[in-house]
Amino acid sequence: MYYGLSKFIKNLLPKRLFYRALLIVAIPIIVLQIVITFVFFDSLWIKTNKGMTRALVGEMKTFITAYDNGKYNNNDLSGLFSIYLDLNVEYKKNTLFKIKKNERWFSPIDRTLRRELKSAFGNKNYWFDTTYYKELILINIKDNNGLFEFLIPKDRVTSASARMFALWITLPALLMISIAIIFLKNQTKPIVNLAKAAAKFGRGENIDEYRPSGASEIRQAGLEFDKMRKRIIRHLNQRSEMLSGISHDLRTPLTRLKLQLSFIKDENLSKKMALDIDEMQTMLNEYLQFTSSTYQEKDETFDISELANNIIKKYNTDNVSSKLSSRIYINGRKNLIQRSLDNIIGNSIKYAKRINFELVKKDNNVVITVDDNGPGIPENEYQNVFKPFYKIDKSRGDSKSSVGLGLSIASDIIKSHGGNILLEKSPLNGLRVRIFLPL
Repeated sequence: MYYGLSKFIKNLLPKRLFYRALLIVAIPIIVLQIVITFVFFDSLWIKTNKGMTRALVGEMKTFITAYDNGKYNNNDLSGLFSIYLDLNVEYKKNTLFKIKKNERWFSPIDRTLRRELKSAFGNKNYWFDTTYYKELILINIKDNNGLFEFLIPKDRVTSASARMFALWITLPALLMISIAIIFLKNQTKPIVNLAKAAAKFGRGENIDEYRPSGASEIRQAGLEFDKMRKRIIRHLNQRSEMLSGISHDLRTPLTRLKLQLSFIKDENLSKKMALDIDEMQTMLNEYLQFTSSTYQEKDETFDISELANNIIKKYNTDNVSSKLSSRIYINGRKNLIQRSLDNIIGNSIKYAKRINFELVKKDNNVVITVDDNGPGIPENEYQNVFKPFYKIDKSRGDSKSSVGLGLSIASDIIKSHGGNILLEKSPLNGLRVRIFLPL
């Protein structure tokens, strides 16, 4: 139960750091303002309103008692109450008293006035309206031969400081939350920049000189990321230079060996040794291609549908059927994407007689699906075939023309662009290759 409740609360909370931090700052301010408002409303405003209303009703009752007593001149009495107590009253003789149902039960003024009038004059001897006049309250009190009509200013029963108080507690709260939003935006911006730089570097893209900023902890994380980035780039450059040297050193003796084979009289032995040398050269070339798949090629925006169509046309075979969505533009290294698709389509053509190629756009991804009717790959080998130089003895066979780097290179290129590559069972009873590339 507690786990379900905790999960429910987590789903309600925002996922981004900025909005979570804003909640941490804003919620205490809002709760404090609500508590202060309720305490003021209950202990000060309502009690003050109740006392002022009770005093007003007492004055009205005093006027009616003096008016009915007959000892005073009624006109003079009305004038005195109007001048000194701001109580405008008119006696309407022989006027039928009617109670109109227009009371507002949600209004604090109406509730307090109703309670005090009921206590002073009974349940059916009064009627009032607080909405008929903008600044006045109309009150009718039943009398023996008519009714008393009172017109009373609203400020006699309510405190004008309540609105000012509400304004003073609301504006500072809004001001504090606005300042908090500005500061939180400045504090979370360096984290967002660091995440963007890390994602860009993870996709193998060139990034400008990253400058850490923000709080000391964020700045420290940024500095460590920048050091790590430079170490990785230095390692890749050293590896590329080393492999270039190996390529130069190995190709020279291989070329000499090929020349010396022409002096061997045994043709059988010469042919076998030539095949071994060719395999060594193929392995060397593919290895160098694999290690150089992360070289710093400039990113560009290109139409991947057109690129895939050109690759299919290059093979000039009727075994490949394609379904391509037109004009899908992505940002990446065009030559590397072309190479990965070429490897996958080339493998399918080598081992199958029927290939279906599909390229569509789904949400924010380009989804490429290649199905064939070849021998396929066992499910327990799906992850192994992505390893460099790994070859399986069954299904697609062991060929000397391949050293097991095609899928490794394709996977390395796709993942360096922030995508993913999966192997599945094809509806054509062969292998299905699915590629996801972010737009």
